[in-house]
Amino acid sequence: MVRLRFAPSPTGYLHVGGLRTALFSFLYAQQQGGRFVFRLEDTDQQRRVEGSEQDLLQMLQWAEVNCDEGPDIGGEYGPYRQSERLTLYQDHLHILMDSGHAYPCFCTQERLDNLKQQQKAQGLNPKYDGHCRELKAMETQQRQADGEAYVIRMRIPDDGEKILIDDLIRGHVSIDSSQLDDQVLLKSDGFPTYHLACVVDDHLMEITHVVRGEEWLPSFPKHLLLYRYFGWEPPRFAHLPLILNPDRSKLSKRQGDVAVEDFKAQGYVAEALVNFIALLGWNTSDDQELFSMSELIEKFSFERVGKAGAVFDRNKLDWMNQQYLQRLELDDLMRRLQPWLDNSRYSGADPEFLRRAIQIIQPRLVTLPEVLDKLVIFFEDKPQLEQPELIDYLHQPTAQTVLRTFQTALVDADTWDEGNFKQMVKGIQKSTGIKGKDLWTPLRYAITLEEHGPDLSMMAALFGKEKCQQLIENALALTTS
Repeated sequence: MVRLRFAPSPTGYLHVGGLRTALFSFLYAQQQGGRFVFRLEDTDQQRRVEGSEQDLLQMLQWAEVNCDEGPDIGGEYGPYRQSERLTLYQDHLHILMDSGHAYPCFCTQERLDNLKQQQKAQGLNPKYDGHCRELKAMETQQRQADGEAYVIRMRIPDDGEKILIDDLIRGHVSIDSSQLDDQVLLKSDGFPTYHLACVVDDHLMEITHVVRGEEWLPSFPKHLLLYRYFGWEPPRFAHLPLILNPDRSKLSKRQGDVAVEDFKAQGYVAEALVNFIALLGWNTSDDQELFSMSELIEKFSFERVGKAGAVFDRNKLDWMNQQYLQRLELDDLMRRLQPWLDNSRYSGADPEFLRRAIQIIQPRLVTLPEVLDKLVIFFEDKPQLEQPELIDYLHQPTAQTVLRTFQTALVDADTWDEGNFKQMVKGIQKSTGIKGKDLWTPLRYAITLEEHGPDLSMMAALFGKEKCQQLIENALALTTS
C-alpha cells in the first residue's frame, strides 16, 4: 500500500506551496488506494507559533484534503508530532554513533562563523571542516561529562561518491558527496534536525513516496546516506517546481498573499483554490481547466508535473473562482455568503428579496464578499447614476426618446414582472423604431446604473414598478439639469 505524508512545521500559516504539496500527496494516495498522513515536524521549538497546528489542519479540512492519520485523529504509526518522538531519534542516533556514521562536535558558534568567513574569503564553498571528526572517545566522553555544549554530526564519505536519485519528476539526479558537509543531526538542545527526524519517521511510518519542494533537492544525498547507514530501503521522491510571482521571482509574502487562510478570508472558495493550485506545475494532455476533486484524483500523475517553475496568476484564480461561483446551487451560495451577510447592513433584510437579488448578481461575483457592493442598488432608496460618461450618453436624443417613452408606458402598466418588462421594451421598439443597443443601453444605464451588469429584465422585475419609475425620473433629471 502506498503511504504519503504532509509534514509541515508549526511556524505559521499554511503556504499555498504547502497546500500544493499536500494536495499532490493526497491525490496520489487516493488514486492508488493508499493512505495520506499528517505529521507535525515541530522539533524547532524556537520558531513554533502558538495555534499553528490547528490552523494547518483547519485549512486542509477546508480544502477537503483530508488526512487518514494525524495528531488529531490518531493512527497506528503515531505519535504524529515529532516533539513526542524524541526517544526514537535518540535510539537511532546511538545506532549511527556505534557504527561510526555520527560523532559529537564541540565547535562553538564563534568558531563556525569564523570558519565560514575564511572560506568565503578564499572563494570556497562554506562547509564544516571536520574539526571534531577524529576526537578520541575518552576526550568526547569527558567533555560531555563536563557539561560542554555539543551537537551530533553525520559523517559524510570522503571518497567523493556520486549519490544518485531517480526522482519521479526530474528523472536521474546526482550530487557529488564532496559538495556536502557533515550535517548536524542532533542540536545542542537535544532536539533532532529535520534531516534525521524525517528519515527516521518516514521509515517507521512506512512512507513509500515523499513529495516536497525543489528547495529540498540538495538535501536528498544526506537522506539517502542515512537510509544506507540504517540499512533501510528509501522511499520514492518527487521534488516539485517552485511557485513563482509574475516576475518569475519565488512566491513570497513580500509581493502578495501566500497563505491559504488569506485566500479563504478574501472569499475564494476551496474548490477553486484547489483546482488552481493543482494546475501550478501539473497539467493534463487536453485543454481541461476545471476539475472536481474526483477528477483530479482520477487524472493526476507525477509524470505530468513539469520541472519549470509555475507562475501564480491571480487573474486566472479570479476567473476560476467566478466559474465555480456561477455553478453553485443557490442554496449553497447563500450558505457560503452568510458570514459576510451576517456582518453587513443586509443581515435583517427580507430573506426572499435578498435571495432573489443574489440570484441575479450571482453570475457577476468573482469573490464572495463582492456581494456586499453589488447588493447596494437593490437596497438604496434613491440610487444615483454618477459615471460622467454614462450620463453623457443619456443626453443623446435617441436615449432621451427611449427613456421618455418608457416613462409614459410605465404609467399604464397594470402588472409588473419580467415578462411585462420585456413586452414593454418591445412596444417601445415598435413605436420609436429604435432597436438593439440603442434601445437597451439607455434603460440599462438608468435602471442598473452600470454599463454592464446582471440581467436587466430580472432586476427591473425585482425592483418593482415604483422604483423603476424613480430610476427613470432620476436619469432624466440628470440630463435636464
